[in-house]
Amino acid sequence: MGSIEPYETAAGKRYRVQYRTPDHRNTMKRGFTTKRAAEFFLSSVNVSQAKGEWVDPTKASTPVSLVAEEWFRAQVQVKPTTRSGYRFHLDKYVLPRWGNTRLVDVRHSDVQTWVGELSTTLGPSMVRQIHLVLAGVLKYAIRDGRLTLNPSDGIQLPRLASREHGYLTHSQVRALATECGDQGDVVLFLAYTGLRWGEMAGLRINRVDFVRRRLDVARAVSEPRGVII
Repeated sequence: MGSIEPYETAAGKRYRVQYRTPDHRNTMKRGFTTKRAAEFFLSSVNVSQAKGEWVDPTKASTPVSLVAEEWFRAQVQVKPTTRSGYRFHLDKYVLPRWGNTRLVDVRHSDVQTWVGELSTTLGPSMVRQIHLVLAGVLKYAIRDGRLTLNPSDGIQLPRLASREHGYLTHSQVRALATECGDQGDVVLFLAYTGLRWGEMAGLRINRVDFVRRRLDVARAVSEPRGVII
């Protein structure tokens, strides 16, 4: 429930809507040019509150940049390389486009257009990763009671094309190892164990069983943004 009251301005009559939020606070929205518009707004408030979908307009007006930083700080469960990728995509693509946009002004169609523009210069995998970051930010806003729907849901993303992989023959591996000089053992080790470079770099002598010819791959080295972790 709520009430609608007219008031005078230099530009003419306007209407204000007073209503109570679900947490029993009195609030107001003003500036409606017609009583019909004010009634429509009040009706939408009542319906959304009855469905449990009401969002405080003040919270919905938060800029994406603020929520993005809150979301990023909350990503404590991911690996350093993943977190570094999130930071890169935020700074390079998400915030330049959406940082100053209010949450309530992020439209599904605008996100779709943005994804289409990214797809003209970036590969499908990169576009999907960038979209994943924006979607995560908006999902965080929903959980925080700032939005009711995620405008990034249902976006048409570029198709991932299958790639044909090339593999070296035994003779090619030996030739490569020879060309690498004193690093040839590294080439042979990686080629015939299947380990990634970071997994090899993370090996410790106590994880190598020479008798059983076994490796215990328990840790790995990564290098997000030039910092070895």
